[in-house]
Amino acid sequence: MSGLQLSIWRRMSFSDPLDCTACPRLAEHLAKLRRRDPGWHNRPVPAFGSLSAALLVVGLGPGEKGANRTGRPFTGDVAGELLYPALHRFGFATAAEPLDVDKAANPALRLVDARITNAVRCLPPANKPTPVEIRTCNPFLAREIAAMPRLVAIIALGGVAHQAVLRAFGLKPAQYAFGHNIRHDLPAPLPILFDSYHCSGYNWRTGRLTRESFEAVFARVRQSVLQAAAGAAAPDW
Repeated sequence: MSGLQLSIWRRMSFSDPLDCTACPRLAEHLAKLRRRDPGWHNRPVPAFGSLSAALLVVGLGPGEKGANRTGRPFTGDVAGELLYPALHRFGFATAAEPLDVDKAANPALRLVDARITNAVRCLPPANKPTPVEIRTCNPFLAREIAAMPRLVAIIALGGVAHQAVLRAFGLKPAQYAFGHNIRHDLPAPLPILFDSYHCSGYNWRTGRLTRESFEAVFARVRQSVLQAAAGAAAPDW
């Protein structure tokens, strides 16, 4: 996405797609879950954190018993047990625990100069969105990114999020290979893109991702955000 395109996007307001039914398979799946568990969120999951943040974390999509239940990204499943402590350790969250004593979203937790979103806003069956569903949701991600005037860095959690971010900027994923703790300096004036393996229970259990290797990504991001805050004005997109 060029600087001119970003400037045009910034003239438009952004709001989370709370009632979107553009993907028939996902809409039907959520309708079934609303009948099964009427007390759960069971709708497109809104992002968490301010649009004025310097950091955007992009995941794949809601987990069934996590964000799809609680209504907050990475809250209620194993992935959040890695993500929120990492955010807290490096100053991006006020607490490390995403849940309260009732296993609901912790109301005391606030993000600090950070925002969390997903490449796909609705829970897909078996946690596997189709390529068409990922592309259908991509304009929401593009508008969300364009509505963040202070954005310095994006962390893509997993290959799907990595490709979704690049697609939102109109860049070809083939030109930016995904890998854990890889930094991509995108064409100016775009933010820096950092990759991480997804903090899923599978990656954690198999040892593909450890707490130390995951938090190493956030250490690099924290340094980049601090350097941007200390040395330059906000990006002029």
